[in-house]
Formats: sequence, structure tokens, C-alpha cells
Amino acid sequence: MKLLKPLFSAVTLLLANTALATDGYFAHGYGVKSQGMGGVGIALPQDALAAASNPAGMGLIGDRVDFGVTWFRPQRESRISGNNNLFGVPGNSADGKYDANDTENFLIPEFGYNRQINPKVTLGVSVYGNGGMNTDYKRAIPLLGNSSPGVDLAQLFIAPTATWKINENNTIGVAVNLAYQRFEAKGLQNFDHPVLPFTQSLGKVTNNGHDDSYGAGLHIGWIGQLNDIVTLGAKYQSKTYMSKFDQYKGLFAEGGDFDIPESYGAGIAVKATPKLTLAADVQRINYSDVDSVGNSINNLLLKGQLLGSKNGPGFAWKDVTAIKIGASYALSDTLTIRAGYNHSSQPIRRSESCIPPSSRAWAT
Repeated sequence: MKLLKPLFSAVTLLLANTALATDGYFAHGYGVKSQGMGGVGIALPQDALAAASNPAGMGLIGDRVDFGVTWFRPQRESRISGNNNLFGVPGNSADGKYDANDTENFLIPEFGYNRQINPKVTLGVSVYGNGGMNTDYKRAIPLLGNSSPGVDLAQLFIAPTATWKINENNTIGVAVNLAYQRFEAKGLQNFDHPVLPFTQSLGKVTNNGHDDSYGAGLHIGWIGQLNDIVTLGAKYQSKTYMSKFDQYKGLFAEGGDFDIPESYGAGIAVKATPKLTLAADVQRINYSDVDSVGNSINNLLLKGQLLGSKNGPGFAWKDVTAIKIGASYALSDTLTIRAGYNHSSQPIRRSESCIPPSSRAWAT
């Protein structure tokens, strides 16, 4: 028990860093305009990426094509202290600061197209990505293995979308989320040891390169214009059921299963003046419903469930609530300034990341 807790606590260091820069591993917003306003978009569609926040928004933007790219540059490091008897060997220490920025620049492209078929119906597509679960350490962390550790998760969504204007003030939308994701883990040899295995599938835990996964889900939404000033919106995105990561079936629960969690939210937009628009969203992301993400590390420590098993340990993430507030001001017909604030709750349970007082780990 004293050995396993530090091992699993160190794994959370791989995931904590960039999760703090996003809403878990969901992007804080989609489309440059939304991102400039803290990620708001449930009640305020601004471009053809609107389906990512609320499919109904595509019914209010008319004919348009949008391209964009986000430059994401997180700064990540981890510190371990009070761990001077690693693996029961006096003086064998894992203490130190570990730089996770061996890879630090990420470009995330996006694309949207929308067509007004008739006054009531639109058809379009939004193409966007999620990122925020990536670390790439410059040297080995002895708690984990004998080579530089890291994880890399990237998700791409292609969302064909249809909307229908029920009446003058209410629009509904439906998108099919066609999803692709790829994942890599490295430097976790201590979990894949043939003498003391923590997995039910040896050789399928670490250092197997990138593996691919495909799946689909449903995204629905509504936008209602109460009057010329106030607009409301609501959305629900189902769990996206993905094929399994075969090369990491010894790491993820249920033999490599890594579905994309459901989310839901509501928003409001207020046209305060002809030039000033204010907006706010609240979004809930149910990470705990995906076993590979939400299962407790205690599933191994206390219940004896091996990595990769049906009830195997996950990353001990809890559900996240994201609050987004934004404002835009039209200085002229060609220049608009935007500002926003985004805050999400911490997904990683403190009780399973900072273990015994004598052995602690931090991630920043």
C-alpha cells in the first residue's frame, strides 16, 4: 500500500498540468470570437463554429465560412517532495522538480461552414478539436519508470448540423458528433513490470506510440430570443461512444475504453447597448461517468482491480463546472474588441493526488 499510493499519485502529475489551463481537457471555447469572450457561445453564436457550443446557433448566423487556428502554449512542471525511501530503499529519492515542457507549442485548427436552405432551415458543419491532456517530461520520474514520461490526448470533432426555426423567436438544432481521438502514454514501465504487474494486459500500458479511436454522439440545443435585448440558450451533448485503444488496453479501464463524457449547459446574452454585448454560460462536464477518467485509484489499492480491467482504476477525475463570462464592444463596423473570463473547478480529487503527509506531489 505504501508503494502503490505514491506510484498512482505520480500518474496524476501527468494529467494535472494542462487540465488547469482548460475545462478539464475540453477547450475553454470554440472559434476565435468565442475564445476572446471567455468561451461563451450557448446563447451567443458568432460564427460557423457555433455548433461546438450549441447547434441551434447555426440557425442564427446565415451563410458563412470560417477558418481559424489556436496557438496553445501551456507551461507545465511538477514537484515531488518527502519521498526519500523509494521502493523501500533508504536514501533512494524521487524528490525534485520535473519540467514537462519538452513539447510546448500546439496548433489547433478549426473550420465551419453554414448554409441557409430556406428562412427556417440551415445545414452546416463545424470542425474543431479538444486538447489539454498533454505532458512531455524532459527526464524520467523514478516513481513511474525508467524513461521520460508523458501523455498525449487529442480529439477531433466533425459535427454535421441541421437547425429549424420553430417560430420568430425560437430555434432548435441537432448535430451528430463524429469523433476521432488519438492517445499515447510513455515512461510508465513501473506499471507494466512482469514480476509485479499492476495490469491485466502486459505490454499494453506504455511506450506503444500513438493509437487511434473513433466514435459518435449527439448534440442538441435551443436558443430563444425573449426580446430585442435578451437571448437565452441551452444545450445537451451526449456521451460520445468511442472504439477502444487496443495499444493501451492495459492502462484504461474496460480494456482500453475511453469515451468522451456528456456535457450540458445554459447561457444568456444581453444586448446592453447597440455596441455592447454581454454574455455568460454555465457548463457541466461529467468526467466521472467515463470509467477510465473517473474511477478511483483505490479500485486497485483497496479492491484489487488491475489496470485495464472492467472496474480498473482511472485518473480519479470528478465532474467539472465551467463558468464563462464575456463582453464585446463594436468600436466600428470593422473593429470589435472582446474580453472574457473562464473558471472551471479542479477535476483532480485532492484526496487521490496528494498522498500521505510524508510523500506529496504538486503540479503547476
